[in-house]
Amino acid sequence: MKKKWNKWIVTFFLGVLICLLGACANPFAPDELLEQETTEDPGEGLIVVGVSQVGSESIWRTAHTASIQEALTAENGYYMIYDNARQKQENQIKAIRNFISQQVDYIVLSPITETGWDTVLQEAKDAGIPVILMDRMVDVEDESLYAAWIGSDFEEEGKKAGYWLQEYLEKKEPDEDAVRIVVLLGTEGSTSVIGRSRGFEYVAAKNPNWEILEQVDADFTTAKGYEVMKQLLEKYPDIDVIVSQNDDMTFGALEAMDEAGVTTGKDGDVILISFDAVKTALEKVGEGRINVDIECNPLQGQYIDMIIKNLESGIPIEKKYYTVERIFTPENVGLVLDDRLY
Repeated sequence: MKKKWNKWIVTFFLGVLICLLGACANPFAPDELLEQETTEDPGEGLIVVGVSQVGSESIWRTAHTASIQEALTAENGYYMIYDNARQKQENQIKAIRNFISQQVDYIVLSPITETGWDTVLQEAKDAGIPVILMDRMVDVEDESLYAAWIGSDFEEEGKKAGYWLQEYLEKKEPDEDAVRIVVLLGTEGSTSVIGRSRGFEYVAAKNPNWEILEQVDADFTTAKGYEVMKQLLEKYPDIDVIVSQNDDMTFGALEAMDEAGVTTGKDGDVILISFDAVKTALEKVGEGRINVDIECNPLQGQYIDMIIKNLESGIPIEKKYYTVERIFTPENVGLVLDDRLY
């Protein structure tokens, strides 16, 4: 690909100037500065990639970021510029425009929400910079605004949770008593929330005795999961099932239920369904505190590398790539715990 040697020389000396003025020595410099400023020459022959990540809201997200960083290394032929959006779409749009002005070779984006991307992605296309989406999807009129997407089939994940619950209840309580369900949702408007909700609701509609009492945004964080779960326990004293759309919210919900004396999991008061399958959650599956955890695979860096290398070589790529994912229960979780890296 084309390289921008003169641009990086300018960037280098700008970085030196900033350091001389004291910014580099400031331990309280904003995280955005520390992550965005580039004071090194990427070197000839390296593919320059700007990466805009949602944030660092969960264990899953940390593993996802690490996977990208491990793939886009100098040893593997890349120079990566990383930006943490801190859960704000305006930060991502700003980062993408910065990447465009720096004339990166590729932009990798994990969009916070699906909508609001047409204009900035058109700017990237006009600049001749391919955009690769990861984890979450965008809702745009022109799908040529992005080259490819790699991530999970979130709707299928939601269906997996629903069908697991259906089979579990048929074995445990094969009657028609009402099954009262609450759902902890992640970030509003995100692909994972839309897909998991749609998939679970599809199965719920086939079970007329299932009653979804409430679906509440808990923003994919432990703190919000705790806060929301406390409110739900006060509002609904007879919850049968909790569907938590990621493990971090599940950890917060478990803390709230422990305080309230409500047990979960195998032989517990409440059936607990979680998503992501990070190691800490799988340990709780093994302990019997979480009934089932639907895997969402964060190891997407190798796919990003493959897509870029194919584009560089002129090899045709697919528009969508789905990761391989599993369902974990107390019966099978022991097979993966020792090897789980995140």
